[in-house]
Amino acid sequence: MAFETREEVLEKVLQMEKPICPHCRVEMNIWEVPPINFGDGLGWGTPFLFVCFNDDCPSYINGWQHMEETYAHKASYRCMNYPGSENFEFMPVFSPMGGTGQMIDDQVLAQEEALKSAIKKGFNILATCYVDKDGPSILRILMDPTEPARVRMKAAEMMGDIGDIDAIEPLRNIKVSNALAQEKVEAAVKAIQKRFFVRECPFCAEIIKQRAKICKHCGQDVAGI
Repeated sequence: MAFETREEVLEKVLQMEKPICPHCRVEMNIWEVPPINFGDGLGWGTPFLFVCFNDDCPSYINGWQHMEETYAHKASYRCMNYPGSENFEFMPVFSPMGGTGQMIDDQVLAQEEALKSAIKKGFNILATCYVDKDGPSILRILMDPTEPARVRMKAAEMMGDIGDIDAIEPLRNIKVSNALAQEKVEAAVKAIQKRFFVRECPFCAEIIKQRAKICKHCGQDVAGI
């Protein structure tokens, strides 16, 4: 199973439209989940959430009295949303500054601009390489873990279109943590095989013709396999 890194999740969250708090109609902020979890200790299930930090939000204002009367605690709660869902819940805060230390919007602004610039630059390079049929350069971009995930996925798609047989082995050795990107790499390998009417021997993994009955590399019978 492939797992996404925090950077890859943040990249996705940055592309999302920020939700509006259903209680005050104010745009919510991106919030990084702290290493210490609230509640049952099972964790939030995501490294980033959208949280309403509007101090005039009715749910936040009324929460102080509700928590005092119900639980005898000096606390309130802020509305939160799981990215990519319509699921709005509450998280407890124990002071007006509670949770604001993980609010990353100032940092996000710089990261978002840097990410957009990197994606634009990567796409421009890929477009030139695609026109020039420069498969090796596209492969190098695909193998570079510092490239944005969107750029690497686009590179994988292009390799399926213009990559040659020699690219199959490097593609097989690429392992990315993003499950969707890994699927595109696998799809690129299949596309190259289809274009060149080849396949991989199920015994030795060497490239053989699609209609081969005997593998020329290991001598195994591959007819009907």
